[in-house]
Amino acid sequence: MDQRILPAAIALACALAGPVSAACFADYKAKREGPLQLHYGVAEVSEANCSRDAAAAEIARRIARDGWELLSVMSVFGEDGLDSRRDSAGDYFLRY
Repeated sequence: MDQRILPAAIALACALAGPVSAACFADYKAKREGPLQLHYGVAEVSEANCSRDAAAAEIARRIARDGWELLSVMSVFGEDGLDSRRDSAGDYFLRY
């Protein structure tokens, strides 16, 4: 076996694997009745649920414990989108 192939194969495997863990976040809107309350929040979701539909299921379960109903997941994003959403989410920034 050519000794140049193994290092090249390892380099290719590392490049294709990407980062070991990439954080995934979603911003969402929720409501609670009696009286009507609304909130905008940001939640970290598992890497496996890093799509709008999958994040919606994960977030809906979490917020339901406090009587909230998920209205919509607006977007999913990485750590680079956190700072721009922090003030808007207020108390619901990474709460769930």
